[in-house]
This record gives sequence, C-alpha cells and structure tokens, in this order.
Amino acid sequence: MNDILATAKTWLTDFFDPAVKKEIQHLIENDPEELKDRFYKNMEFGTGGMRGVMGVGTNRINKYTLGKSTQGLSNYLRKVYPDTSLKVVIAYDCRHNSDTLARTVAEVFSANKIKVYLFSELRTTPELSFAVRHLGCQAGVVLTASHNPPEYNGYKVYWTDGGQIVPPQDKEIIGEINRLKIEDVKFKADESFIELIDKEVDEAFINDSVQNGNFNAPGKDDFSIVFTSLHGTSITAIPEVLKRAGYSKVTIIEEQAKPDGAFPTVVSPNPEEPEALTLAMKKAEEIGADMVVGTDPDSDRLGIAVRNPEGDMELLNGNQTMVLMTKFLLDQHKKKGFKGNEFIASTIVSTPMMQDLADAYGVECKTSLTGFKWIAKMIVDYPVQHFIGGGEESFGFMVGDFVRDKDAVTSTLLACEIGSMAKAKGSSFYEELIKCYVEFGFYKEKLVSLTKKGMSGAQEIAQMMQDYKENPVKSLDGSEVITVDDYNTSTSTDLRTGKVTPIALPKSNVLIYTTEDGTRMAARPSGTEPKIKFYFSVNTELKNAADFKKVNETMDTKLSRILHELNLD
Repeated sequence: MNDILATAKTWLTDFFDPAVKKEIQHLIENDPEELKDRFYKNMEFGTGGMRGVMGVGTNRINKYTLGKSTQGLSNYLRKVYPDTSLKVVIAYDCRHNSDTLARTVAEVFSANKIKVYLFSELRTTPELSFAVRHLGCQAGVVLTASHNPPEYNGYKVYWTDGGQIVPPQDKEIIGEINRLKIEDVKFKADESFIELIDKEVDEAFINDSVQNGNFNAPGKDDFSIVFTSLHGTSITAIPEVLKRAGYSKVTIIEEQAKPDGAFPTVVSPNPEEPEALTLAMKKAEEIGADMVVGTDPDSDRLGIAVRNPEGDMELLNGNQTMVLMTKFLLDQHKKKGFKGNEFIASTIVSTPMMQDLADAYGVECKTSLTGFKWIAKMIVDYPVQHFIGGGEESFGFMVGDFVRDKDAVTSTLLACEIGSMAKAKGSSFYEELIKCYVEFGFYKEKLVSLTKKGMSGAQEIAQMMQDYKENPVKSLDGSEVITVDDYNTSTSTDLRTGKVTPIALPKSNVLIYTTEDGTRMAARPSGTEPKIKFYFSVNTELKNAADFKKVNETMDTKLSRILHELNLD
C-alpha cells in the first residue's frame, strides 16, 4: 500500500489539473480501497489496445494516461520512421468524453510535430482502419471501449497496414510508454498540425463497403430489415450503405438512433446479448421483418436475428453468422474460379466448422489467436495469398481486406445479401445455415463469461487458470480428453501417446481441451474486460434438415450437462 500511496502522491504536483489533485487528496484521506484500485497498476495494452474505466489514476482512462500513451507512440513513430513526415488519423465513438479525449490525443501528436487527421464527429472503427491506408498514415487511433459498460473508454492503436498493433510493435510501444513519466508528455497543441476530416473519407469508405459487400442479390425490394445502432456510431454509415446497395425496406429504431454514451435504452450495448436487441426484435414482430441487425458502439461487432423454422425471430451467435457468411463468400469466389491462393481465417476459440468449410472448398483456413489484429496480420504476412473473409465467435467478421479489422458495416450488407438472395429463391437465412450443418456437420457452441472485477478479481482469474493447468480436465460429458493445447507454453500434448507438438503461434494465456468425440473446451482471461471466458463446442451429424430441431435440442442438453459438471451453469 505504501508504493500505491507514493504513486498517488505524484499526482499532487502542479503539473496536474486542480480538480485532479483535489480528487486524489480526497481518496488518500477517505477511500484507501478506491485509491488502491486506481493506482495499483498502470493501464496496459491488451488484445484490443487499452481499455478501462474512466477516472483519475494510473489504472484509469483519462487525459494523463492517454497523453502518456500518445507521447510514447509519438516517440516510437519517430524512431521507426526517422526521415518521414509523419501522419496519424484519429476517430472516436459515442462514449462519454470520447470527443474530448480524442482532442487531447490529437494535441499531443501535434505537439510532437506529427500531422493529425481528426474526424470532426464520431465515426466507426472500420472507417478508422480504412482511413489509415486511404490517407497514407503511419498509424491511427480510435477512442472506444467497444461494447463495454458506459463507465468505460479505450484507446486502440492501428499501424500502417490499417490493422491493430501486433508484436513487435505493441511491446516496443509499451516500452516507450513505460520509459516516460507523465510529466514528459507534451500537451501544448500546435494547431497547424491538426486537420479535421469527414465527408471525403466517408464517401470513399461507403463506396468500398458497398463494392465489397454487394453481390447484386435479387429480391431487395421485398427484404425487410430492422436496424439499430444501439446509440452508437454505425448510424453514420450503415443506413447509407444499405440504401446505396438497393435496400428500401429498412426500419431504424429511432429510440436508439441518437448517439448516447449513457446507452439509456439497454443494460449493455452489446449485440451478443439478446436484451440489447429487445426493441428491434419487438419492431420486427410488429412489421413482419425478415432480419434484425444491431451493432455495438464503435460498429465492429454485429448481432443478427432472423426467423427460425418456427417463424420466430432468433438471435444467432457469432459462429453461426461467421459460418454462413464465409460459405456465401466461398460460393461467390467459386463461381469466378479459385486461383489456388485463397484463404479464410478464424481464431482458436471459434467454431472448428471453419476448417471443415475450407477443406470442402479446397482453400486454406488460417487460425489465429483471439483478436482481429491477428487476422489482419495474416494479410500482411502472406501477401501472395488472397484473403476471402473470416471472423471470430465474438460477433466480428471481415469481408476482404479493404478494412483490416472486424467490420459491422460491410458485414451488415453481406448478411442482408445472403438473406435477400435466400428469400428470393424460397429459402431463408436460417434455412441456409441448416443446409450448412447437413453438408459440413452440425457444430453448436456456447460461451460462459465470469466477471471478476478489481485487483482481487484479477488474482482470482489468475488462480482459476493455474488450477486448470495443475488439475486439468480429464473428460467432458463422459468423453475422454485426448488433447491439451497450452498456448502459454506453445505446446499441444496428445494424452494418448504423450507426444508434445509445438504450437506455431505467439504465446497466450489460453488452454484448450479436446475430447475423443470432438467436444472442445477453451479457457482464457479476457484481454479487454475483467472476465474469464469459457468456450464450448460440440458436434454431431445432421442427416437432413427435418431432424434439425431434435438434434439441436440434443446438443443443447449435452452442453448443459458439460456446464453442470464443471460448475459453470
């Protein structure tokens, strides 16, 4: 506690604003536990950059922590590009303080004589990724906390290729940041280095979104869509993209159309949660819509609900939408003729069905660690190969490579194309998914997240992961575990033979157990939230579409048994 107190007192100097000093002094005198949580560590880059609760302290998102990160990034850019006129682009979402924090970041860059393109108003994360390359920038930053609660904000850094930073850049940037004191940050802006941008980049991004997501599906005039931006940024792009692609029956949930960092109509602005789409689902039932689309605040994730075989609106999970979107793209490329260098991509905790799809079409499926930065890195690492599309279970998908991050804007259009085309031929989005299960095998996934906040929560999560390593799972629902993949040691162990095979991916705190019947369980701490996540996948044969309901219920029951035996239900 003495070290924490000493760190807190460094924020009482005249370098800090009077209101900040007053708050720190109050915490020192009256709330030692809160003081500890705010200062026990420095905010660090995780799988999606830097994300946390806003407030005063080294473990909070604020002017000073973001200023220090930006100063470190500025210093790093100068080292990497010593003889270059540096340029960065900055976007921000709807969250509280995102606009002012973005302005602070811009001012620090400008004080370091780095040209800044700052979006004049909130914009989507995929547009920021696009803008990095469109404007020829060395880096980009977006102020967002994605789908986290209202008290959060964050800072994601993008590199020259438009993808989020990956090794070695991430660790080297962190090294530059850690060498700094907050007092080293140059906060005094040079306005001559800051340029506001908007419509020109918007137009280019929207045009490319339509070009990549539009496959001239028939029946667009008869395809009814309910869309909600959940108070976020996608309202700036998705309605226009759908309009230009030819969709006229688009109903926008007006109560959620206005950007608002308080997210007043939802418990959480996360399209993974059925509750977030309550208003949209209700409207869809009222008007008989074919599809509901909801996006998170920065518009990189999308939730899709479509009518199931019983005619009810059902929210699909990220694996389901990823599989059908990927199959659709593969079909489109197959029509043109494969060249032999194509690949699709997914992550280690997403559905194994992606590999089956790749095998069936004769293309490669590359599998990465969790996080779209790794999928974007594949495009850079394999320049002679052609990326078709890919995604991850957490409701993210990327169509082609013009955006180098998950992109709910273009993916929304793609989903509508699939639905419209299916309806025009007497089928539906859901029926096309069931056809995939018949053709490639029926995979069913389940995610369980446990929230553990604060310093004690972080310790609890670390202990849970340690327990799984020291007392590994032996079986799941009666099926013996035959393979243990430990990404922290980069080893895959076959328990039947004892053979240990290296895993050719960067180290990550992930454990995956696979059983004899193909059941899979993965455990990993979240890189952006105080959570530990458990991912389950079961599979079986689906002989025909008529058996779907029965087999689906069997898979649900199997998953329930597994969760119960692991005390996760």
